[in-house]
Amino acid sequence: MRGLLAPLERKNGWTLAEEAGHAGPDRIHRLLNRIDWDADDVLDDVREYVVEYLGDPEAVLIVDDTGFLKKGTASAGVQRMYSGTAGRTENCQVGVFLAYATDRGRTLIDRRLYLPVSWTEDRDRCRRAAIDDSTGFATKVAMAKAMVRRAIEEKVPFRWVTADAAYGFSKGWRYELEQADVFHVMATTRHDTVVTRWALDHPVHDLFEGLSRQKWRRRSCGNGSHGPRVYDWARVEVRPWHRPDRQHWVIARRSIRRPEEISYYIAYCPAGTPLDDLIRIAGSRWAVEECFQSAKQECGLDDYQVRRYPGWHRHITLAMAVHAALTVLRARELDAGKAETDPPASSRSASPNSDA
Repeated sequence: MRGLLAPLERKNGWTLAEEAGHAGPDRIHRLLNRIDWDADDVLDDVREYVVEYLGDPEAVLIVDDTGFLKKGTASAGVQRMYSGTAGRTENCQVGVFLAYATDRGRTLIDRRLYLPVSWTEDRDRCRRAAIDDSTGFATKVAMAKAMVRRAIEEKVPFRWVTADAAYGFSKGWRYELEQADVFHVMATTRHDTVVTRWALDHPVHDLFEGLSRQKWRRRSCGNGSHGPRVYDWARVEVRPWHRPDRQHWVIARRSIRRPEEISYYIAYCPAGTPLDDLIRIAGSRWAVEECFQSAKQECGLDDYQVRRYPGWHRHITLAMAVHAALTVLRARELDAGKAETDPPASSRSASPNSDA
């Protein structure tokens, strides 16, 4: 873990071994492949650490996946598939992750390696990659469900769940979250349908055709690499016969420069939730991309040299632990800096009309 924290250009078995003072990478490779330890137990420690130092009842859980470009066919789960990292179809592995985002910081708290059907239907190939016979095929949405369920079972404090359309289009998952009374803002596709006063399967894109200009609000959903991400936003209430203390909304996000480009979200929230709050949650999804970027650049998330299924989870878990530690350290520094700039308690409590 000290090696993963070190300022190394690459953080693979050889460079980590050199940083630790080893003559070769054998001990690092044994740590990731052969020594008996449970990566899921360590993951529990990482999650508890994040909750202890960053836990916030207003936190957002964010689901997303990221690709790891690979050569060859032996690495667990590898095949040609779309990689958001590369922006195209490549030979890669894909990991599904759960991020935890608060005002004080954001980091990763769960992970799963996606195994395509081409793998799970070839048990000999799975055994060569140390994939247990009990491990079957699971969709990325099923993995996302399992990770959020685990967060709920472990009593991780949070208020919202969000994900992009690859996950948010799943009506089954949205229904499951609603049944658990978990508030969410999920991206979806223009072809999704909802229940309205007029139809049981009303296409979401039809809800906004002819909507008056006064219904749209120009808002930023957070800062990106080029400054505030500003769009025009509108919402339409759906499922009006639901419980009175909850509301369902379809939200549209329209590009300012290209008005024909519209993205859609489905929201389940407390009645009376302002549109600005829902926009903030929708925009928080980019926090997981920041986690991927910083974890890969600073913590060696994608620098592993392991092919086996347990080795992938071990390396990824240790990189997540390092990322969590860096996130907590940064939050402490920000807290300390804020405390130094705050006025003394006596001046804060003094009456504005007093001599003080």
